[in-house]
Amino acid sequence: MKSLKLIGLALGASLALSTAAFAQDTTVAVAGPMTGGESAFGRQMKNGAEQAVADLNAAGGVLGKKLALFVGDDACDPKQARSVAEKIASLGIPFVAGHYCSSSSIPASEAYADGNVLQITPASTNPLFTERKLWNVARVCGRDDQQGVVAADYIAKNFKGKNIAILNDKTTYGKGLADETKKALNKAGVQEKMFESYNKGDKDFTAIVSRLKRENIDLVYVGGYHQESGLIVRQMHDQGLKTTLMAGDALADKEFASITGPAGAGTLFTFGPDPRKKATAKAIVERFKAKGIDPEGYTLYTYAAMQVWAQAAAKAGTTDPMKVMKAMKAGSWDTVIGKMEFDEKGDIKQIDYVVYKWDDKGGYSEVDPGKAT
Repeated sequence: MKSLKLIGLALGASLALSTAAFAQDTTVAVAGPMTGGESAFGRQMKNGAEQAVADLNAAGGVLGKKLALFVGDDACDPKQARSVAEKIASLGIPFVAGHYCSSSSIPASEAYADGNVLQITPASTNPLFTERKLWNVARVCGRDDQQGVVAADYIAKNFKGKNIAILNDKTTYGKGLADETKKALNKAGVQEKMFESYNKGDKDFTAIVSRLKRENIDLVYVGGYHQESGLIVRQMHDQGLKTTLMAGDALADKEFASITGPAGAGTLFTFGPDPRKKATAKAIVERFKAKGIDPEGYTLYTYAAMQVWAQAAAKAGTTDPMKVMKAMKAGSWDTVIGKMEFDEKGDIKQIDYVVYKWDDKGGYSEVDPGKAT
């Protein structure tokens, strides 16, 4: 049976499908920012999906059929994401692992619901994704109302009495995460000295950095993506600020360190416990490394999304999206990042965020939440 890899970029997806192969294979999809500012995370997702498909096919496929992979590029643009979703639905693809940006996952999910596609995001953390009572959505990651609490708890314990600033990039993800962190900080009795916004894609943060300096800010929490966060770190360093930057899971890629250079040392971020270090991931991590790929960030989360769908389809005895989703919510699934169960909204029942710190060698490691930075 011929196994095909389908690359779908933006609206003009390239469909290298023969009629015979399409009839024989089950096509699944991964969708995310394969181009644009967040393409580092798109690569993580594509790597995870490709390895999962290869491993599932090596084990006999799903329900006796091999899998083919369609790759959709949304560039983290909401309109493009919806177009990609409509394309995937029009092809009759029953399942997509995607998207990365919450601002893409949310509008895409509506097109998937209308088009009968089951969507599991490995990375979109905005609570709204699973709060709209859509039948077809789930995620294998946590939520910002969980992540924000962990960040706020760390800040309250380790920066007690210090001057705190909160920034956001106005995106669904960034603003949502900043708001959740602010809410949790305020509840803990910490009032930020500064709350400001910037635009995703900005490169000059002189005005913001000058104000951080003027307000004697000790820690700045950023709800936003790794590129802008990296530039803020560099520009603070250039102005002689010793201010610590803390952000969310969007800093979980080594591209952040390539932006900051040595200035990134000491930067903090929240993310799940490193999936690469879990016993359930050992063999798969070795397969990635044999290919020269470091399965960091959301690579293994995407692999896990594929695993959940495959196991639930096998349990349901069909790839029919509604039946597979029903099986998903009723079962318990063994994945590369551990056992997973889903609630009625599509959120995983157990999640634990931790705090990481970047070092001066361009790597990051988990820090003890009880110890000051």
